[in-house]
Amino acid sequence: MLNQIKGLHHVTSMAADARQNNHFFTDTLGLRRVKQTVNFDEPSVYHLYYGDEIGTPGTVMTYFPFPNIIQGRPGVGEVAETQFSVPKGSLGFWQDRLTAQGVTGIEADQSFGANRLRFRGPDGDGFALIETDGDARDGWTGNGVGEDEAIRGFTGANLRLHDAGATAELLKYMGYEEAEKRGNTTRLIMPGGNGADTIDLEALPDAQVARQGAGSVHHIAFAVENRAAQLEVRKALMDTGYQVTPVIDRDYFWAIYFRTPGGVLFEVATNEPGFDRDEDSAHLGEALKLPTKYEPYRSQIEKNLTPLAG
Repeated sequence: MLNQIKGLHHVTSMAADARQNNHFFTDTLGLRRVKQTVNFDEPSVYHLYYGDEIGTPGTVMTYFPFPNIIQGRPGVGEVAETQFSVPKGSLGFWQDRLTAQGVTGIEADQSFGANRLRFRGPDGDGFALIETDGDARDGWTGNGVGEDEAIRGFTGANLRLHDAGATAELLKYMGYEEAEKRGNTTRLIMPGGNGADTIDLEALPDAQVARQGAGSVHHIAFAVENRAAQLEVRKALMDTGYQVTPVIDRDYFWAIYFRTPGGVLFEVATNEPGFDRDEDSAHLGEALKLPTKYEPYRSQIEKNLTPLAG
C-alpha cells in the first residue's frame, strides 16, 4: 500500500464560457482566481484555477473553458459531484446566496451524517457544500463571503461507477481506508490527509455511461509532497499493471495520469513548486501567464481569448 498520497490536489473540469465560469467561482462562490493561463495542449483555451489565498493543494478547482463545446451528459465513469467544506451553521447563508444569484438544482439534505447543500454550476456541474466541524483551513473571503461562511477547500468527491469494487481496491492501494457504506455508496477516507480526504463511490450498474462535455470533470488529481514521492507512486502503479504517463511539467506542479478501472482519469500531482512561482502571492491570477513555449505567441493568444471581466 502507498503512503505518499495526502488527499486531493485539484479537480479539473470543462466549461462553455470563460467569463461565466470566472464569475461563478469568484463572485458567486467567493473563491480566489489564483492563476489564469492556457491549456498546455490547446493554447487558444484558458486554464483557470480557483482556490484559497495561495491555491493550496486540496482547495483548487480548475477549468478548461472551450467555446462551442457540447454539453456533457451525466452518467457512470466520471466524477459526478465535487464537494467543498464550509463551516458549521453556514448552509443557510449559502442557500440564500445561491438562490439570490439564480443558481439551479439547490437541494438541502444530509450525507453520511453531515448537512449538505447540493447545487449546479453554470454548465450543470454537480457541486455540494458540506458543513465540516473543525476544518482549520483558512477560507478566502470577499465578494460578500465572510470568515464564518467561506469555503475551506474540498472535502472530497463523488464518483459514479457501474461497479465500485475495482476502484475501491485501487484507492485502498493508494492509501485510502473504507470508512462506511450507506446504500449503494461506499465512503473512503485518507487518514492524516490534507483536509480533502474523502472519496465516495456510488455504484449504479444500470446507468448510462457519461459523455464528456461542458459541466464534466476531466480528471481528479491526488496530492503528493514532491517529485521523489511522485516517482515512487508512478513506479508502484506501473508495477501493479497501470499504464501511467511520463512525468509532465505543468509549471505549477508536476503531473502523471492514468485511467482507472471505472473509467475515471486520475492524476497524481506534486505540491511543489506552487502558484507563486511566477507571480507575487498578492497578485495571483491577475495577469495571463503563459508556458515558456507559448510566450513568443502572446499577442495572438491574447487576441483569441475572451477577457474575463466586462
